[in-house]
Amino acid sequence: MELNQIRYFLEVAETQHVTRSAKRLHIAQPSLSLAIRRLEDEWGVPLFTAHGRNIILTAYGSYARRKLQPIMDELDSLPARLQAMASLENETIYLNVLAASTLITEAIIEYKKSHEKINFQLMQNAESQLYDIGVTTRQLYQRPENASENSFLCSENIYLAVPVTHRLAQQDAIDLHEAAEEEFISLMGSRELRWICDRYCRQAGFRPRIIFESDSPAAVKNMIAANIGVGFWPEFTWGRLETDHVRLLRIRDPLCQRDILFDCRPNKVNNSALLDFFSFLRQYCETARANAKISDSRPEEHNVG
Repeated sequence: MELNQIRYFLEVAETQHVTRSAKRLHIAQPSLSLAIRRLEDEWGVPLFTAHGRNIILTAYGSYARRKLQPIMDELDSLPARLQAMASLENETIYLNVLAASTLITEAIIEYKKSHEKINFQLMQNAESQLYDIGVTTRQLYQRPENASENSFLCSENIYLAVPVTHRLAQQDAIDLHEAAEEEFISLMGSRELRWICDRYCRQAGFRPRIIFESDSPAAVKNMIAANIGVGFWPEFTWGRLETDHVRLLRIRDPLCQRDILFDCRPNKVNNSALLDFFSFLRQYCETARANAKISDSRPEEHNVG
């Protein structure tokens, strides 16, 4: 049984006229009659019977039509459904954000202003490989010489955020060992930024005394802003502290930095939306980093507000 045989049978079942059906199918009448006979031979039952100058369905033919018509309708509608699925998939960008979540969220909000049809799905899963764009961080990442254009790297300094009343607040920069006795607000140990900052503390000769930790960067930022303790603050990916009661101090020794890797995987049927957003994201990050450098060059702007 072939698909064309089923289509021919359903067409004849509708018209109950072989000549008329052959014209509608754009095939010769003998070929259509042969296809129907072969189908009847294969199934071992008559599907049509003569009725005057026309033909009508037998009981077997009527039963076969009821079963086969919905299947054929589904098959006929399948290409349009698949195209609709592909269109939706092409307009949905999946991101695995393991770093710089504040920056990514702000970039998406800005992008959506002029690309309303594009949808975004965000996750944070270090084990998953099912994403279009991945964002990770390392202390120092060596980008391969043969790296593709579908990835880029941003580096940023890491500051120490302290209350304006803190004993170190009048300095523009410190050596990290000067904060050895402080109480720290921090991300949980499962986060890569926490691991990076802990390593810098070890380089400075101490282990940070953590009094509050959270898996949420937003919660950490709020606690630092509430002057509960001191904490590490990435240069541009976390944005600016929304308070004038906190200062960001440069760390001279060790030089505290991290690299953020953005990786794009263009595996869609149509990658135009994905690549356009990835290009936008690259420019957005470069602009944010440039603005942070300008601000850092002006000592009075360390008082953030």
